[in-house]
This record gives sequence, C-alpha cells and structure tokens, in this order.
Amino acid sequence: MDVGDPIAIYNLGVCYRGGTNGYPQDYRKALELWHRAAALGYAGAYCNIGYACEHGRGVEVDEKRANHYYELAAIKGSEIARYNLGNHEWRLGNVDRALKHHIIAVRSGCNKSLEKIKELYTIGHASKEDYTKALKLYQTYLDEIKSIQRDQAAAFSDVFQYY
Repeated sequence: MDVGDPIAIYNLGVCYRGGTNGYPQDYRKALELWHRAAALGYAGAYCNIGYACEHGRGVEVDEKRANHYYELAAIKGSEIARYNLGNHEWRLGNVDRALKHHIIAVRSGCNKSLEKIKELYTIGHASKEDYTKALKLYQTYLDEIKSIQRDQAAAFSDVFQYY
C-alpha cells in the first residue's frame, strides 16, 4: 500500500468494509480507500463504490451515482459491474439493454449473467438465440482459460478435503 498498489489499497478498503483482519468496520474509510484505488485505475474499486452507493453503505442511497461507478468499472472490464448494470436496466424495463450488458458479462466469464439470461429466456424476455449465444460465449470463455496447470491444480485439490 505504501507504494501505491491499487489492489493493496482496495483490499484494505475491503477489510474496513467488513471489519476484518483487526480493522474496525468503517464504510467511510472503505470508500475513501476505494476512491484512491479507483483513481489508480482499479475496476473492482469502482464496482465497490457503486455497490456502496446502491445500498447506502457509508453514503446515501443514490442509484444514479451507483450506475455511474458501475459504468466506470464496466469500461475498465469488470464483469460484475456489467452484471449489475444489466440488472438495473432490467428493473427499468429496458430488456434489450439488460441483455446487452449480460451478454458482455458472459463473454468475460460471469456465470451470474448466464443464469440471468437463462431466467429471462425462461420467462419469455430473451429469445432462444440470445440464450444459445450466451451459452456459446461462456463455453468460449471456459475454453480460453483452460490450461494443463489449472487442471492439474484442480485434480490435486480434489485429493484433499477441507473442513
């Protein structure tokens, strides 16, 4: 954190948000740290600021401001921010925009958006083509991240049971 690492600054904010690792719970301090990490370009920080604004954690509830931060996070590549934007558009009744956000999130590996598209398909708000496209994009994502080392690590961890 002393050298300006945005991930370290972000993680300290997470500790303050949750009151973990010996830090007191302090949403305002968490927001301050996330703003520092966001200024250094960390997408996760923008996403957490958006969540805080959406749910009133350390600030007044402000959906417009929340979406602003989600948009900044999405531009920086946060699939969770895309998922949140898709849900926001759905709540507003903008089904096409919601689907676009969820499709982009699925392309980046967000299985929550895949589940949301499945739900929209099930209730008749997404087409079979939309759902098929989402499934193919998610499979492409899984294929792209596949590696021998990852498979070996998964097989190794299956040997141990954690309690």
